[in-house]
Amino acid sequence: MSDDVLGLAKIRRAVVSVSNKSGLDEFALFLKEKGVEILSTGGTKKFLDGIGVNPIEVSAYTGFPEIMDGRVKTLHPKIHGGILNIRDNLSHQEAKNLLEIKDIDLIVVNLYPFRETIARPDVTLEEAIENIDIGGPSMIRAAAKNYKYVTVVVDPADYSWVMGEMRATDGATSEALRLDLAKRVFSLTSRYDQAIYDYLEKR
Repeated sequence: MSDDVLGLAKIRRAVVSVSNKSGLDEFALFLKEKGVEILSTGGTKKFLDGIGVNPIEVSAYTGFPEIMDGRVKTLHPKIHGGILNIRDNLSHQEAKNLLEIKDIDLIVVNLYPFRETIARPDVTLEEAIENIDIGGPSMIRAAAKNYKYVTVVVDPADYSWVMGEMRATDGATSEALRLDLAKRVFSLTSRYDQAIYDYLEKR
């Protein structure tokens, strides 16, 4: 089957920012081996530095520091423009080039553990609010919307799936895989938002 039929999209640049680091060492080292440029933040960057992946700090990449106790760090045009641009849309590419935005082809993100936080009997409303993820859902929804070009992984169980395709296609993924992963995103974010609503409604 031809690459055109498969809808292969090469992965050259990724954002990795996860709370659940299960399996991340193998996956991140695999991405590095494939020559993927990795961007990361906070605890994930520290973890990746510790295993020799040495990702680029997102704030260094965007030229804009994390602010407001980390509430604003990935919400930047260089991140979202890199995810959302339509690769074969001329006006999108002109804007991207004018603003020096680079494509981001892979998003690997877990959301803040909201359910786990509110399950604690002593949790305060303030703690619950701080565990409502904003940047994570924004990135994974953007990637899922643009699944024609972007791969998004929200579950460590899917790392092997992605690695298998990348091994077989010289570092790319198929459109069928990207669509399946995108559907998982919208299932996750709908359940995540429902949990937030249910918690606040009970308050």
